[in-house]
Amino acid sequence: MPPIAVVRTTAVPPRSIALILVSMFCFALVDALAKSVALAYPANEVTFFRMLFGLVPAVAVCLRGKPLGERLRQMDVRGQTLRALTLLGASGLFFAGLPYMPLSEAVAIVYSETLLVIVLAPLLLKEKLKPRDAIAAAVGFIGVLFVVRPDGAHSSWLGPVLLMSSAFFGALSIIQIKRIRATDDSGTTVLYFTVIGTLVTGASLLLAWRTPSLEALATMALLGAFATAGQLLMTMAFREADAGALAPYNYTSIVWAALFAYVVWGETIGAMALVGIALIVGSSIAVAMRGKQAEGPLV
Repeated sequence: MPPIAVVRTTAVPPRSIALILVSMFCFALVDALAKSVALAYPANEVTFFRMLFGLVPAVAVCLRGKPLGERLRQMDVRGQTLRALTLLGASGLFFAGLPYMPLSEAVAIVYSETLLVIVLAPLLLKEKLKPRDAIAAAVGFIGVLFVVRPDGAHSSWLGPVLLMSSAFFGALSIIQIKRIRATDDSGTTVLYFTVIGTLVTGASLLLAWRTPSLEALATMALLGAFATAGQLLMTMAFREADAGALAPYNYTSIVWAALFAYVVWGETIGAMALVGIALIVGSSIAVAMRGKQAEGPLV
């Protein structure tokens, strides 16, 4: 996700609300498209095509403003590389975990990255852990347990482990954003991540590859396009409004994911999972509205 320049305002501009809602719809659509191909193709291959087809819109955005070469020369290469690799790990693990859990539950688990930031920030950023944030994190992690249901409701622990690992890498990515120089603009950040992701996952195709059908290739092309569009729309929204004020709208992607999952796969949300999702979302919103930067879903 690109670094977000936040403007503190008392009222949320309707334009920002519209942008964040559309971006969350894009992310939920990406998740549904990813699940449809992740059931038949290796996660590294799905991630590769997500990156490859995201290059065109990423380059197009970077052609605006200052010359791209100048921006790349001024870029914090080390910081951006670490961020790209952690976010790439989050994306790949998320795609790998999708076949094993209902879509809405998978998305909710990954949103616990906000809570993991609370735990990791004191260790990696030397930030002080506030008691209220610690309580919010504890409540959120209880929600994760409700979703995962350690009583054996899930036939395999592989999905939850992959998705929690995705959330962990997503949290590392958010923390890395705070270390990147503020002069790095969002357009070059998205482009650099997409290029690094394409190269790394392209190399991984030597380990796992299944020749995609034309239909699957078209699906993955849409996946890449909507993922980049969602990132850019989210960035535009956060440039005009406070991150905490927009936080509740971030979680509309779970609603869209549940709707897509029901229509396409007939998935429903059980009572315990619904309680768990509510705890995760509620605690994450509480943290975000107390000043923590909210990120969108990782794609």
